[in-house]
Amino acid sequence: MTREDYERYAAAFNARDYDTVFDFYAERPRMAFFKVEITTREQLKDFYGFLHQFVKETVTVERFAGSDELAAVEGIVRVEGIADLTPEILAGRGLGQFFPIAKGEVQEMRQYIHYHLKDGKIESVGCALVA
Repeated sequence: MTREDYERYAAAFNARDYDTVFDFYAERPRMAFFKVEITTREQLKDFYGFLHQFVKETVTVERFAGSDELAAVEGIVRVEGIADLTPEILAGRGLGQFFPIAKGEVQEMRQYIHYHLKDGKIESVGCALVA
């Protein structure tokens, strides 16, 4: 995966084009982050479709390293509340580990994201937040 490939992926994510995002993935990927696991196109659309009703989320890539087997990204994830996402709403979706956010509030988080690749497609994803 090249930086240009990843920039296209991030642009699709920022545009909420979940089908294009999922096209970068292998047939049965494993995305695991913050106690959420996504393995299908439908799960990706369900999770982000829910979340993005409440927040505008954008990824800004600061550093990228890529090879045939791994893409490593350091960047800023900016989350802006567009509707109140309360602890009760999160708990109702089994997402109590996520931070609530009020409409108009902005959270910025530095993330390190590793994408394991196979045959040019993303096979698994892991990420960590940095305080």
